[in-house]
Amino acid sequence: MDDFILHHYPNSPFSEKARLILGAKKLAWRSVHIPSIMPKPDVIALTGGYRRTPILQRGADVWCDTALIARLLDREVPEPPLYPAGIAGTAQMLAQWADSTLFWAIIPYTLQPAGIGHVMAGVPPEGLKAFAIDRAPFTANLLRQTVADASVALEHYLGWLEAHLADSDPGRGYLLRGQLSIADFSVAHCLWFLHLAPPLVAILEPFPRLRAWYERMQAIGHGRPTKMRSEEAIEIAATSASFAPTVVEPGLGFAAGDGVTVTPIDYGRDPVAGALVGLDRTEVVIERVDERAGRVHVHFPRLLFQIRKDKTT
Repeated sequence: MDDFILHHYPNSPFSEKARLILGAKKLAWRSVHIPSIMPKPDVIALTGGYRRTPILQRGADVWCDTALIARLLDREVPEPPLYPAGIAGTAQMLAQWADSTLFWAIIPYTLQPAGIGHVMAGVPPEGLKAFAIDRAPFTANLLRQTVADASVALEHYLGWLEAHLADSDPGRGYLLRGQLSIADFSVAHCLWFLHLAPPLVAILEPFPRLRAWYERMQAIGHGRPTKMRSEEAIEIAATSASFAPTVVEPGLGFAAGDGVTVTPIDYGRDPVAGALVGLDRTEVVIERVDERAGRVHVHFPRLLFQIRKDKTT
């Protein structure tokens, strides 16, 4: 099996989620560092327009969104399971809450004036301005919380997690019945981002169980990454002779070969156009051709993504 290639950048919180999952699965993987803001020509060559971070590549297949990346890695390497029997439903609900509600309290809280200088350490003023300009349209449809609102919300959410950890055996290892699950990784990447701003970590002081749990998560590590240049990843896609198996299930409103666009419904709503080659209730896959990357299959989750017939084709 070819190594997975993770396209990411160091202080990306969702990239940390993927890195920890790769670590839990004890995988060797290739690490491609990408820009944090546009332009991202090598990313766009692979995805056709999707620019959220991270993406995962193997050959000419590219998976977008950590919800789908986690599913793929769990299918390829079942141990330890991310969706253990008996807690899979609860784990997925908690993970989605963390990836959305908790995440959007962590971000404005951490990027307040006392924190942003630490998160963006070494970035000159013009770089900070460029980052703000890049992210403005990226989150234009979101009503961002003020620092005051985010602080209150975050104190509540951290308290909920602390109470949750206290409600069961105090010797438990992880969030749900002591078993590692996707919920742990989704909460962990949020707290990891907070730790990028040391002056703000004091908000965790009243929550000793949560702090101990976070230390256990960090001890998982990132597996065995090896650096790779983005040009090498493009070449791998261009020379790949096969794709992951896909099928378009009947009865879901689309047929194989349909020209479609796929767009996130929450933020970073950049549509990607291509020919439909895979669709079920968990995943949508489109085929597109790039002059550099060649014929590529781009995979998206079905949940929280919109599929529309592409009227331009």
